[in-house]
Amino acid sequence: MRWDDFRRSDNVEDDRGGGGFGGGGFGLPFGGGGLGIGTVVVLGIIGYALGIDPSVLIGGAEMMNRGSYQPRYEQTVRRSAPNDKMGDFVAAVLGNSEDVWIAVFKESNQTYRPPKLRLYSGSEPGGCGQAQAAMGPFYCPNDRRIYLDTSFFRDMQVRFHGCSGKACEFAEAYVIAHEVGHHVQNLLGILPKAHNAQRAAGSKAEANRIQVRVELQADCFGGVWANRSNQRWKALEPGDVEAALQTASAIGDDRLQKQARGYVVPDSFTHGTSAQRQRWFSIGFKDGKVSACNTFGAAQL
Repeated sequence: MRWDDFRRSDNVEDDRGGGGFGGGGFGLPFGGGGLGIGTVVVLGIIGYALGIDPSVLIGGAEMMNRGSYQPRYEQTVRRSAPNDKMGDFVAAVLGNSEDVWIAVFKESNQTYRPPKLRLYSGSEPGGCGQAQAAMGPFYCPNDRRIYLDTSFFRDMQVRFHGCSGKACEFAEAYVIAHEVGHHVQNLLGILPKAHNAQRAAGSKAEANRIQVRVELQADCFGGVWANRSNQRWKALEPGDVEAALQTASAIGDDRLQKQARGYVVPDSFTHGTSAQRQRWFSIGFKDGKVSACNTFGAAQL
């Protein structure tokens, strides 16, 4: 992936080794019943998958019934421009995503307001509770931030075999693009509607099925970014798309559950199967249009 010419974003907050509180738990507003076995399984998956705010996913229908989300945390974080290669890479990818989505939104006479992206190490308080590295990257709609402990990129290579060598750069960019996709959903009003639908769901399985559509659409939006970025900056190199598809496959719910316990429980899926994740990224990459990413209207995912 050729990213040297990408504009660096000013929206990266580098708090690695800074304001986090090591050892703190993730503050989830669970009901009196605590963590049920189904929730524990989902929590295990979230530790190794891309995702939106874990407090949305882990609680499932139980959390959705507790009412609307409100920001619970405000922090004046120590802001500093990243000065290492990984930080520079993240700032470049985020900056490029901003340029792409500003153009896409402008086509519909809309204004794109970019998210913040906070780099942290180990643990970090935020608008959706205590972020921890084991959760993987996620987007918090409360404070419109992406939270990223870059150790996930190492896990992606070593634990999940999602990519190898230089091809990992585009796979890592896909991870960031997926989270930016959730922000796009938030700006378009899709996330609030999905949350309302989950609160009205009659079961956790039904709420999870809605979440799968949310996640697959974010994968598709990641594909839209890749398409538009490559058209303008010719950033892709041979093997890049294959690396992203390999990563999408590595973090499918079916594969993760199979690795964790030897069998799968489709009703507990929250992100989609490996095949679904690959398919929707490919759709976005092929068409390069937001309209192609209507996972909610698709009869079959």
